[in-house]
Amino acid sequence: MAVSASKIEFPGALGEMLAARLDSGPGVPRAYALFAHCFTCSKDVFAATRIAEALAAQGIATLRFDFTGLGASDGEFANTNFSSNVDDLVAAANYLREHHAAPAILIGHSLGGAAVLAAAGQVPEAKAVVTIGAPSDSGHVSHLFSGDIERIEADGEADVKLAGRPFTIRKQFLEDIAGQRLADAIGAMRKALLVFHAPRDDYVGIANAGEIFAAAKHPKSFVSLDDADHLLTRKDDAIYVADVISAWVRRYLDAEAVSAPDETEAGVVTVTENGIGRFGQDISVGPHLLHADEPPSVGGRNTGPTPYQLLSAGLGACTTMTLRLYAGHKKIPLERVSVEVRHDKIHAEDCESCETRDGRIDTFEREITLAGDLDAETRQRLLEIADKCPVHRTLHSEVRIVTTLKEA
Repeated sequence: MAVSASKIEFPGALGEMLAARLDSGPGVPRAYALFAHCFTCSKDVFAATRIAEALAAQGIATLRFDFTGLGASDGEFANTNFSSNVDDLVAAANYLREHHAAPAILIGHSLGGAAVLAAAGQVPEAKAVVTIGAPSDSGHVSHLFSGDIERIEADGEADVKLAGRPFTIRKQFLEDIAGQRLADAIGAMRKALLVFHAPRDDYVGIANAGEIFAAAKHPKSFVSLDDADHLLTRKDDAIYVADVISAWVRRYLDAEAVSAPDETEAGVVTVTENGIGRFGQDISVGPHLLHADEPPSVGGRNTGPTPYQLLSAGLGACTTMTLRLYAGHKKIPLERVSVEVRHDKIHAEDCESCETRDGRIDTFEREITLAGDLDAETRQRLLEIADKCPVHRTLHSEVRIVTTLKEA
């Protein structure tokens, strides 16, 4: 599924212009998400980029931005603190609300996770909050420059090195993080919470995840990131986080938030490699998002059905729909119908009813279960109607496939 990134600017908490990107797929988004990056990072850090792109590919448009004084945003980092980061997040939510739709999902990585927990109460439309490797206390970041704290308090500020880069930390930053009560904000936010954390996170210990989880009210969920590092530098880890978020959040999105299909794209199916293993694919059908893959026995990772399984699913779905339509029209008391479809290739010489006599042919075995007060004659008639399903007819008819090249 093609993903586009639009460059955006909006005023932050201190009045400086903040640089942002809105990642979105084709058609109307299912929902909007707001992503807060890690301490001293930027919107373009690997994890933020990968997660935003993967969510966009699954129909969740995601806004990621640089906090004041970081990345491409204006302002001085030395003038910022945890509270100003929270205010920047609220400003970003206001931008989405005014120009698109308020964010239904707030996502924060590391200290950005602490910031979205603190900001959640100020974004009433948000249904769900996600943290990734987040500290349970904003003061946790002080360990990154613990050797400079005395100098900061004595001189009012100090230049410190964080991730190999120089930053000015002022005394007001220390005073601000010391005054935060994150546990209170977590307990009061009343939103669904999903906590991601790696047990061997070297920067933010796993105990922080436990404290966040304990402070939150239900519904809440925890997902272990196993051997992932703090910054999610492995592509598969970032994509895994996005996949879980997309699946988890569906429970909390309003029905009306799921967009109707774009009529201009009716009938168009887009399939794009998603980078998971050799064969992983993202499939977009209007607002509907699917995956395809191959089993490990042929080099895949089994993250979705195979192409032939998807073809079988189409035949099965068309069969049940056709029977339901016929039963409704004829007032047949059909309570429930299900279909099992199996695909195989057999030698043509073993098929008595086939015109082809050489090579191998595709065979779809379809087993139908009909529930209801139905006599033998009605059941036989429904079996005959199954063969009139449009996909069944397509598979039996002459098919023409036209292939052209499209510019990337």
